[in-house]
Amino acid sequence: MIQRQSQATKSFSVLIGLLRDRSAFLEEIRSGAKLSSKSTALLICSSIFFALYGAIIGSFNGWAQALSSAVKLPSLYLITLIICFPTLYFFNILFGSRKTAGQHFVMLLTAASVISVLLFSFAPISLFFLITTYNYQFFKLLNVGILAVTGLIGVKFLYQGMQLLSKEDEEGLKTRMSILRFWLFLYGFVGTQLAWTLRPFFGKPDSPFELFREMQGNFYLDVFQALGEIFGTR
Repeated sequence: MIQRQSQATKSFSVLIGLLRDRSAFLEEIRSGAKLSSKSTALLICSSIFFALYGAIIGSFNGWAQALSSAVKLPSLYLITLIICFPTLYFFNILFGSRKTAGQHFVMLLTAASVISVLLFSFAPISLFFLITTYNYQFFKLLNVGILAVTGLIGVKFLYQGMQLLSKEDEEGLKTRMSILRFWLFLYGFVGTQLAWTLRPFFGKPDSPFELFREMQGNFYLDVFQALGEIFGTR
């Protein structure tokens, strides 16, 4: 028990170090310092924060959906990262990057951790509307908006971090930055499609619990339909 508490404390200390002194943290990644301990700590912390937020959004449909979403939300971010990681790493290597796979992976985990912290900061707001509103579409769109805003901030953080990571590798830098911009769009597209595959995360109230839903439509069509219901256009 003491050992587990010690590991949790160390993990949160690493995350606090990232939040308090981002430049120093990114500089350590660039120099390859303590990559293994960083990746473990960030993975633990981000999974906890994603799980807490997932539990809140899933609570609209009851405890079973809350538990399911607490597992699926951290899985969504981690699986998206794993799917997209090889593309970023090998293209960077091809165009002159001398950074290791570990440095790239920790950089991606850092961006995911920033997103998880931001989601955790929005958790009280999401919980407030969970308690005070019974409009499923409004609650869903509110949280989709929160997920989109935090995702954009995380993407911006990743872009800045990758610029720092590539600081010493001047060869092919311009090409790698162009590839990174394309990769960020790819990352977002893969993430939204995977989210659609893993749905439901919210679960309609008074509907039976579903672990996964039948594949039909797409994420963007569902958002437009939800907007139509809120504004009475359908």
